[in-house]
Amino acid sequence: MKLFITYIRKKKLLFKLLSFIPALTMMYLIFSFSSQTGEESGNLSKKLSRTFVETGDKVFHLRMTAKQTKTYTDYLEHPLRKLAHITEYFILTFLVLFPLYICGMRGRSLVIGAVLFCICFAATDEFHQSFVDGRGASLKDVCIDSIGIFAASALFSLVRSVTAKDDR
Repeated sequence: MKLFITYIRKKKLLFKLLSFIPALTMMYLIFSFSSQTGEESGNLSKKLSRTFVETGDKVFHLRMTAKQTKTYTDYLEHPLRKLAHITEYFILTFLVLFPLYICGMRGRSLVIGAVLFCICFAATDEFHQSFVDGRGASLKDVCIDSIGIFAASALFSLVRSVTAKDDR
């Protein structure tokens, strides 16, 4: 019987440890985006914005000229870039909430722990950018990242309050 209990405990520990992999993967992805030079990052943003505009042109049969495509691409580049920040940290927050929940955190401490962790990661990621060519640290970007963090936390809290009243 002791052997069986030890086996189950090891499996639970392994599951807890493995539950952190998605969050660590997302953190690596965010860090790798931040490691791009200013030029590389700008080119990626421009390419994604152009793809977004060209797709909209095709889907809605707008028949935009090259000048219109460039104008809309330039107009959308900054908002789409900031939306990417929000989305990255929205996803990261859920991926951090999951293993903390698996490890036994509940209620406010779960949400506050995840929020603080993600904001600290956003701040350290911005600090990391200050060492990358053509990039810089920005408190504004940490605030923008926090929109995604708080949105994910609010959604998680709402879902938890509706589905499990016993965790408070």
